[in-house]
Amino acid sequence: MVKQEEMPRNPNKPTSFLTIYDAFFSRVTDDMYMEFTEEDTYMMLQDLLLNNLPRFEFPRFDIFDYEEGAWGYLGEYEGVESNDKEVPAYGWIGGTFNVELTLEEINIIALNMVIGWLGQQLDTTENTRMKYSGSDFKFTSQANHMAKLKVLVDAQKADSVHLQRIYKRRIRTVDGQIQSTMGKIVSRPDYGFKI
Repeated sequence: MVKQEEMPRNPNKPTSFLTIYDAFFSRVTDDMYMEFTEEDTYMMLQDLLLNNLPRFEFPRFDIFDYEEGAWGYLGEYEGVESNDKEVPAYGWIGGTFNVELTLEEINIIALNMVIGWLGQQLDTTENTRMKYSGSDFKFTSQANHMAKLKVLVDAQKADSVHLQRIYKRRIRTVDGQIQSTMGKIVSRPDYGFKI
């Protein structure tokens, strides 16, 4: 049997949360995000990402080795107001995993964010129904809408499980080849956790 040596990760090339947000927005279009400030949008996206990280069951990297982003002084750039007065520039800083993630890992995390987002949509619909149930609640298609959302959530969950199964069944080796991990049914993670 040939020993499989996985391609090493580059700790000097962290993966920005923005990369994952881009993958999330390639799956979700919601005008709600246009109504919020930039700061609120980034805070909501970061919460969605961090709350759904545990859905990634067996990553090959320490999924909890990240630095959260925050709104703060950018330092390098000074803006100018209309009266030519210089003002400090503020913006979103950080939000990174401290290792380089593969495209496959980015897509799994983004898909899990979609599942969390769909859950939020369903919870909002559920709360609206409970709040206005009775004769005041005249939306005849509400139950149908919720049923379709639940089907969509279930389909996204199944897709996430499928992507994670594929992810665990193959690795990219040092020489760049993709190899099956079927010979290694159970293995210890190499990023510090003890089993």
